[in-house]
Amino acid sequence: MRRRPLDMLRAGVAAALPGEPVLRTGHVLAVSSLVNAGLGFFFWTFATHWYDERTVGLGYSALMASLLLTGIGQLNLNDFLVRFVPTAGRRTRRLVLTCYAASTSFSVVVAVAFLALIPVVEPELGFLLTPVTAICFVVATAGYAVFVLQDGALTAVRMPGWVVGENLIFAVVKIVLLALAAALGFFSGILLSWAGALVVSLVVANYVLMRRGVPRHERTTTTAPPPPRMLGYAAADWAGSLFRVAGYTLVPLIVLNTCGAEASAFYSVAWGVAYVPYLIARNMGTSLLAESVRGPERLVRHSLRVLRHSGLLLGGITVVLVAAAPQILSIFGASYAAEGTTLLRLLALSALPNLLLSVAIDVARARRRLHWAVWLQAAMCVLVLGLTRLLLPEFGVAGAGLAWLVAQCVIAVFLLVSWSRWLVPVTEGSS
Repeated sequence: MRRRPLDMLRAGVAAALPGEPVLRTGHVLAVSSLVNAGLGFFFWTFATHWYDERTVGLGYSALMASLLLTGIGQLNLNDFLVRFVPTAGRRTRRLVLTCYAASTSFSVVVAVAFLALIPVVEPELGFLLTPVTAICFVVATAGYAVFVLQDGALTAVRMPGWVVGENLIFAVVKIVLLALAAALGFFSGILLSWAGALVVSLVVANYVLMRRGVPRHERTTTTAPPPPRMLGYAAADWAGSLFRVAGYTLVPLIVLNTCGAEASAFYSVAWGVAYVPYLIARNMGTSLLAESVRGPERLVRHSLRVLRHSGLLLGGITVVLVAAAPQILSIFGASYAAEGTTLLRLLALSALPNLLLSVAIDVARARRRLHWAVWLQAAMCVLVLGLTRLLLPEFGVAGAGLAWLVAQCVIAVFLLVSWSRWLVPVTEGSS
């Protein structure tokens, strides 16, 4: 029997990574982020050469608005799936499909509501109100909600290699559709390509998940009784995720309103590059959460290993980004290098203290101390958005990068000082 190409890729990636599940899964997810970022780099390179800076800025702002709405609409059920699927057993399929239905429905509602409010809240995005573009915007918002959830489901059933596969499909199809849209002269090509690629990736990944991953998980996993207060956990985790998503997605809209569409384009490209280490930290935290559910007594040990391994990896990536920032941005165009070099360096540096925040949030989730996770994400959001508004008029687009660095350092210092409150090295079996 011949092996499918994506199966061979998944097996090859898994074989090259560490054997301990928490690191193995985390590194597979990190590879997924690197694959997605690498192809995303080509996507934005093509976008900046095929469209002018204003169009790129507006397209990116539209995508950020869609991702903000996805963060609201998907109810953070991806982390819910990572937390509860490992012990769901025969309830796995029902749990996954219920989360899909809730997330898709709510995402459609918030996307339609946003479109109705565009003339009031963001007139610059008025191009989204044409019928075809509006439909693509709703599809992108709801589709990305499921895209995020399927990542959580694949991780929870120990198929992280397929997260690499789905991101590869998404990235390649996105570039192909962008080229087609640019050739046809579509102003909204960035958004249209995003929506179309999501549909293709969702069909393939969920076929694998529902035909292979879920049935195997249901056969091989003991069905544990449903934990008490699952809905309370989901609601609290969602509240915390809203702050994180707001921090990530509202900054480009603030840049758009304060500095204009061209500055938003400069920010979008720099953030797209600098967000890679942020994604790696989040992926390692996801693996930490999934494995800690299976073995709660190993939470502290796993957390320290994740901090050590991820710190070394992110340190190396940060050095490369800081040193090569002008050369990286010059690929997108001379104006991106001239305006975005300092911004990229500040954003890259902010990823190091963010690792501590990411691990602390997932430790709180594993221990069901959701109030701690909510407050950490709220603090990040308030600091980032407040400092961005304060620093943009003074430092231009680089002020947004400075806001991220200062906010992450403040929170990291707090976490180091309060180490005993969230991660105390304890004897096995009592963590």
